[in-house]
Amino acid sequence: MTRLVFSPRIFLKLAPLLACLAACNLIAPKPLATPAPTPAIPQAQILFPAHNQQVAQSLIFDIEILASDPAEGIRRVELYVDEQLQQTSESGAGSLRDYRVTMNWFAKETGWHKFAAVAYRADGTASHPHIIALEVVPQS
Repeated sequence: MTRLVFSPRIFLKLAPLLACLAACNLIAPKPLATPAPTPAIPQAQILFPAHNQQVAQSLIFDIEILASDPAEGIRRVELYVDEQLQQTSESGAGSLRDYRVTMNWFAKETGWHKFAAVAYRADGTASHPHIIALEVVPQS
């Protein structure tokens, strides 16, 4: 039968390991509080025209916007051109889960223009603006 003999040399080699094990914290950490979910905000998307598209000067063209909010519905959509409010459309049927609207704009000045659509719930909660850029070019 093999006999284990305690040797000071073995103890010196195992001392760092034993110290490390003794320092271990085996107590389970307290659970962190579960953060409250961030309430979803409405969404707005410019469906047409496409970002970076060219449009001819002196024409009126349509801008299609889709706004949605599965929680409370959309009440109003606003269209901004170069950070100036151009048009507002309100839902005549109360708040709608999906609200699709077509607005138009007269392309009178050449150059690049920034378009932004913003959707609103009845309580005033706004979406982040959905932004596209269009270039108005002279008619050929």
